[in-house]
Amino acid sequence: MADKPLLITGAKTKSHPLQVRAPYDNKLIATLDTADAAAVEQALTTAHELFRDRSRWLPGGERIRILQRTAELMSAEREELARAAAEEGGKPLMDSLVEVDRAIDGVHNCIECLRGEAGREIPMDINAASANRLAMTRREPIGVVVAVSAFNHPLNLIVHQVGPAVASGCPVIVKPAEDTPLSCYRFIELLHAAGLPPEWAQALVVSDLEVASQLVTDARVGFFSFIGSAKVGWMLRTQLAPGARCALEHGGAAPVIVAGDADFDTVLPSLTKGGFYHAGQVCVSVQRVFAHRSIARKLAEDLAGLAQALKVGDPVQTDTEVGPLIRPRETERVAAWVQEAIDTGAECLTGGKPLSESCYAPTVLFNPPDTAQVSRQEIFGPVVCVYEYADIEDAFARANSLPVAFQAAVYTNDLNTALRCYRQIDASAVMVNDHTAFRVDWMPFAGLRQSGLGTGGIPYTYEDMTVEKLLVVKSNAL
Repeated sequence: MADKPLLITGAKTKSHPLQVRAPYDNKLIATLDTADAAAVEQALTTAHELFRDRSRWLPGGERIRILQRTAELMSAEREELARAAAEEGGKPLMDSLVEVDRAIDGVHNCIECLRGEAGREIPMDINAASANRLAMTRREPIGVVVAVSAFNHPLNLIVHQVGPAVASGCPVIVKPAEDTPLSCYRFIELLHAAGLPPEWAQALVVSDLEVASQLVTDARVGFFSFIGSAKVGWMLRTQLAPGARCALEHGGAAPVIVAGDADFDTVLPSLTKGGFYHAGQVCVSVQRVFAHRSIARKLAEDLAGLAQALKVGDPVQTDTEVGPLIRPRETERVAAWVQEAIDTGAECLTGGKPLSESCYAPTVLFNPPDTAQVSRQEIFGPVVCVYEYADIEDAFARANSLPVAFQAAVYTNDLNTALRCYRQIDASAVMVNDHTAFRVDWMPFAGLRQSGLGTGGIPYTYEDMTVEKLLVVKSNAL
């Protein structure tokens, strides 16, 4: 019997259990039951019947109390949540603690949505057609939410997908990444412990892609939230039932412009954190740094020195700064991409090799060709590429040359240069004198082009999961 059963009300399964292993040393952490077709059907039926019965909808005040209690329970086990996330996902403990704090704050953000995001009055009585009328809107839940999540922020991403569903009053079924399901399960358990009836938030993992597709494409799904690879996300979007809405969050290959007047004391630690945080396994990690040729080599060499000094190893150790990649095959892929870049002309200033089956050395490449995979695809590993430019217009053209666009950055002490970069770079957000991976959870977070669809960020997700329902009252008293 598996350590953890499915979090599906009344469901049983005949599928084989899932083994969850630590990416650092492949240690078995837990086994989970996996959902078969019957279990998925049970989850969908439960959620849909709940949504269709308005007498069972939870009042806003009750949802607020549940979310407040959830945040309290999370705070009480902050260290345990962080250690569990570090062990199953490989993000160093120092960063996992930050993730837990963000997740707790995210739950509070969901409460703020309930308090502050409301309907509006539509102007009436302004012409003959609208005379003697009052019109207003209120927000109602959109329907059953199905959320499919990624491994790299195993707690905070779940809060971003599940928290707004609970706040908006939507029944939610969440499928975490098979590599990192334990943080998700614990968050759902804490919601239940805080008073949320179990049928309002269900969780499952699957061992069969057909079963996963069954969950996503069912006609009872009102909203589909996906965080993961572009290939899978765009494919699933084409299979959604008519009427289902969706939000997709994929990756990018974040560009950074470093002008000749940039302050190295600001740039270097910022690029180091933005490029090597969670071993580069972040959708907006610093990847492509375009530096003016007057400073490019020194910048690359100094960055390489900082990268070489990072401590790589066991993510649950308090002093580890860079942990493992999520799977050994990812270590192999990153090694192959880096070797291709070196073979075609890149200069490797540090790293460029696996340290173990699971860990890859923080790597800085200087002037890899624009045709190399490290220049054209999301690396999702601890690799930063530095390129020289003479004309900033050339840097803009190269930064904008890919089919992905997410967050970008510019380092400069010149306001005009900063604003020029903001105007010219294709991105949903441009950071000035900060790295591309900067984020707070209430700001808009949107992938453009092939990088995604819709806008993330807790208030924006809350809005997506609600319908603005109009009421028009006609009365001679008006």
